[in-house]
Amino acid sequence: MSQSSAGNRTALIAFVVTTLVWGSTWLVITGQLSSVPPAWSVTWRFTLACAGMFALAIVRGERLALDRRAWRLTLVVGFFQFFANFQLVYQAERYITSGLVAVLFALLIVPNALLGRLINGTQLSQRFLTGSGIAIIGIALLMLHEYHLAPSGGGTALLGLGLTFGAVMSASIANVLQSGETARNQSIVVLLAWAMLVGVLGNAAFAWITTGPPTIDPSPAYLLGVAYLALIGSVLTFPLYSVLLREWGPGRAAYNGVLIPVVAMALSTVFEGYRWTALALTGAVVAIAGLLVALSGRK
Repeated sequence: MSQSSAGNRTALIAFVVTTLVWGSTWLVITGQLSSVPPAWSVTWRFTLACAGMFALAIVRGERLALDRRAWRLTLVVGFFQFFANFQLVYQAERYITSGLVAVLFALLIVPNALLGRLINGTQLSQRFLTGSGIAIIGIALLMLHEYHLAPSGGGTALLGLGLTFGAVMSASIANVLQSGETARNQSIVVLLAWAMLVGVLGNAAFAWITTGPPTIDPSPAYLLGVAYLALIGSVLTFPLYSVLLREWGPGRAAYNGVLIPVVAMALSTVFEGYRWTALALTGAVVAIAGLLVALSGRK
């Protein structure tokens, strides 16, 4: 098997795993919005994830030191990915449904592709653009369906949408930077470990300033949720997603965001009694069709 074929196979595995896991995290995040302020829930998640990522780096025998350029990248990724992105997501789910947040995150393909072109010079093929257009139509149908189901209306719904779009842009900036040359020259596990530490410090400071001293829910359901989001939803998946960013580029890598809402809705069907409508089913089918068209082209 050639190096290129092996890389594509690894990227495909990473794509499947991150899609399935991140599709499940939206449901778990809903359970984190208990008596614990969202800001502290994010802090606990990445405190454990950071420890897990450093442990993974040590087990792999990685050198923990970074050069000066990597430190700058770590600070930026830590701020946008592990602080701003997740604080905005957790806050958004207070105002709109987790399904709608997941659907809106599928729009990550757009800023990822455009910023990738602007910052890294990533080429966008006609097939990719066509597939993206088809997928966005599917996303719009899913978004319309979820918006109709959202319990909040008026200003609160708009606030939730605004917070989500802010999260999307924060995640996109971090994604594109992680696909660049500086990130390619570093151990991704080490880079993510330090970036998560930056995120933990930012999250803890923000949580304390805005909500007061640390608080945690000692119930098994909450603690297991934190562990799942930290170890499976972060330590396992973020290094895998970095493989996608490096192998496929930020535009195509973001296509797992097209399937994640479908996975989230499927899990909601099983655990929350979610009912598919013709509109939701049509949106899912169209989004998947666009995904297949885009992925058949070059990144």
